[in-house]
Amino acid sequence: MKRFIETIKNIWQIEDLRKRILFTVGLIFIFRVGSYIMLPGVDPGLYKQAVEGSTGGGLLGLINLFAGGGFSRASVFALGIMPYISASIAMQLLTIAVPNFARLQKEGESGRRKINQYTRFLTVIVTAFQASGYYIYLKSMAEGPGGIDFITISNGTFWFVCMLMLTTGTLFTMWLGEKITDRGIGNGISFLIMVGIIASLPAALFNEFTSRVNENSGGLVPFVLELAFLVLVVMASIMLVQGTRRIPVQYAKRIVGTRQYGGNRQFIPLKINAAGVMPIIFAQALMFIPGTIQQFFPDTQSNFILQLNDFTSVTYNIIYGLLIIIFTYFYTAITINPTQMADDLKKNGGFIPGVKPGKRTAEFIDNVLSRITLPGSIFLALVAVMPVFTTAFGVGQQFASFFGGTSLLIMVGVILDTLQQIESHLLMRHYDGLMKSGRIKGRAGASAPVGM
Repeated sequence: MKRFIETIKNIWQIEDLRKRILFTVGLIFIFRVGSYIMLPGVDPGLYKQAVEGSTGGGLLGLINLFAGGGFSRASVFALGIMPYISASIAMQLLTIAVPNFARLQKEGESGRRKINQYTRFLTVIVTAFQASGYYIYLKSMAEGPGGIDFITISNGTFWFVCMLMLTTGTLFTMWLGEKITDRGIGNGISFLIMVGIIASLPAALFNEFTSRVNENSGGLVPFVLELAFLVLVVMASIMLVQGTRRIPVQYAKRIVGTRQYGGNRQFIPLKINAAGVMPIIFAQALMFIPGTIQQFFPDTQSNFILQLNDFTSVTYNIIYGLLIIIFTYFYTAITINPTQMADDLKKNGGFIPGVKPGKRTAEFIDNVLSRITLPGSIFLALVAVMPVFTTAFGVGQQFASFFGGTSLLIMVGVILDTLQQIESHLLMRHYDGLMKSGRIKGRAGASAPVGM
């Protein structure tokens, strides 16, 4: 405890770090306030009655989780940062599939600025489509069977209000994230997603506690066991995020004048889970397709389709896990290029001991990558389906979502990155780090692989 208090004092004494933390807290406060400001044209009282008893599961529940509850509150930040994330994923795939965008990615800082500009333009287009979808969603709630008409203006005006306010809200949220990145702590976009996820944790924790105590569900002992298991799952997720396979690289010696360059040994850190949370996001998107199709054909009933719509069924989780393993291999293959890594090593005078430069090096890196991706993908699939296992043991659905999936991996990754930045500031000022032994490593804690 004494060391913790001393570390807090050291953090507060560093003026630049103190300003960055306070600036980040201020922007997070603005983001949270915005998630409670309702759209114009929505009656708050009637809307509250309309949403009472709604489950909020599936894709809508996922969006609501990332938006910090703003989606279910019909706020100006209802779409949160998700349109920007969708646009960023699309641009990332374009840089792999389209040669023009691939060239931009290799142009350094100028190319990165152009890609960011295209991403912003694409964000506006994606937000406009999603805002129209959100308008249809609210309209169906108000005009559906048993619905309560909480819309106080005409349909045309309300559509325009949704388009304008939701697009502005998403762009403003994107601006907040960029400012946190520039003048705050950590990656701003990821930080806002994490804040949206953590915002629902206190309520989920309180509801789980009250349900255990008041509903004769075993009292405090099961609740304490749940917390202990959550700690174990978080520790396992940290291992998944930080796990790397280091390939030794030797650089040839060069003598220029009286100085010697090279000759030192370095490492290529290949991450066990190089794909991050992307395989889970892609797999979830595919698993939502059967339910969407069934909405267009309500008279068609199939036991297989019903199982695919039930996230607690064995069929759903087996297919979901297999999709995650497949997408992990796919996304790792398109983001890490062993041939390019081998070429970069050869150009810089580096080689892997015992492996010939060029084609043999590329094959060696590819084999190592394939071997470590298999356990990483299986572990990622287990983390993704962990909420289903916890609900089977009586954990509430809201609290179970923190035992795995995208929410847990994003929280772990962002917190590690943030702590790593804070520790870097401390070590630069010759203070002790956050840990007594070792260094905190975030998702970008190790050097990027050669050629990445």
